[in-house]
Amino acid sequence: MAMVMLHGRGASASDILSLASEFGEPDLAYVAPQASGSTWYPNRFNAPLENNEPWLTSALGVVADVLSLVATAGIPVERTLLLGFSQGACLALEFVARNPKPYGGVAGLSGALIQNGDKPRSYSGTLRGTPVFLGCSTTDPHVPADRVQQSAEIFRALGADVTLRLYPNMEHTVNADEIQFVRRMIASVKASQ
Repeated sequence: MAMVMLHGRGASASDILSLASEFGEPDLAYVAPQASGSTWYPNRFNAPLENNEPWLTSALGVVADVLSLVATAGIPVERTLLLGFSQGACLALEFVARNPKPYGGVAGLSGALIQNGDKPRSYSGTLRGTPVFLGCSTTDPHVPADRVQQSAEIFRALGADVTLRLYPNMEHTVNADEIQFVRRMIASVKASQ
């Protein structure tokens, strides 16, 4: 099994990898790419898409390359989870929506799909029951709760098994409930061997 972990803006691969110790699965292959300049794309996730190009396309390419590396190591996509926090969550969610397959699981922590709310896009394909977890604060200063809810609806339309949890007045952080949910996702993939 593998987990691809995507860090937030201004953070690092080692920052997001520190979450791995919370999952209690030392045999899992944790893979975390580092964004150039510690940012995947320069503007907010809900800025017009063209304002984040060509960086967004490059960042999506990095995720594709990492997943290819994992597959080359013999770990199928059904046994691979993607997890991101903040900007990394937005990137992970956007990649999965654009490249729907039966992933082992997807966790978007304090993130939403990357799209301008005035110009919603349509996605095609199916996630075939992939578990998708979306967790965010009701008052997150960077990610409006309604954008997380819209993302949940889009993932349901793509055939994902979506769990949405909005936490009242939480900081822009990862909480214990989210950690526990990801642990259960990992356990579910392990049990499917």
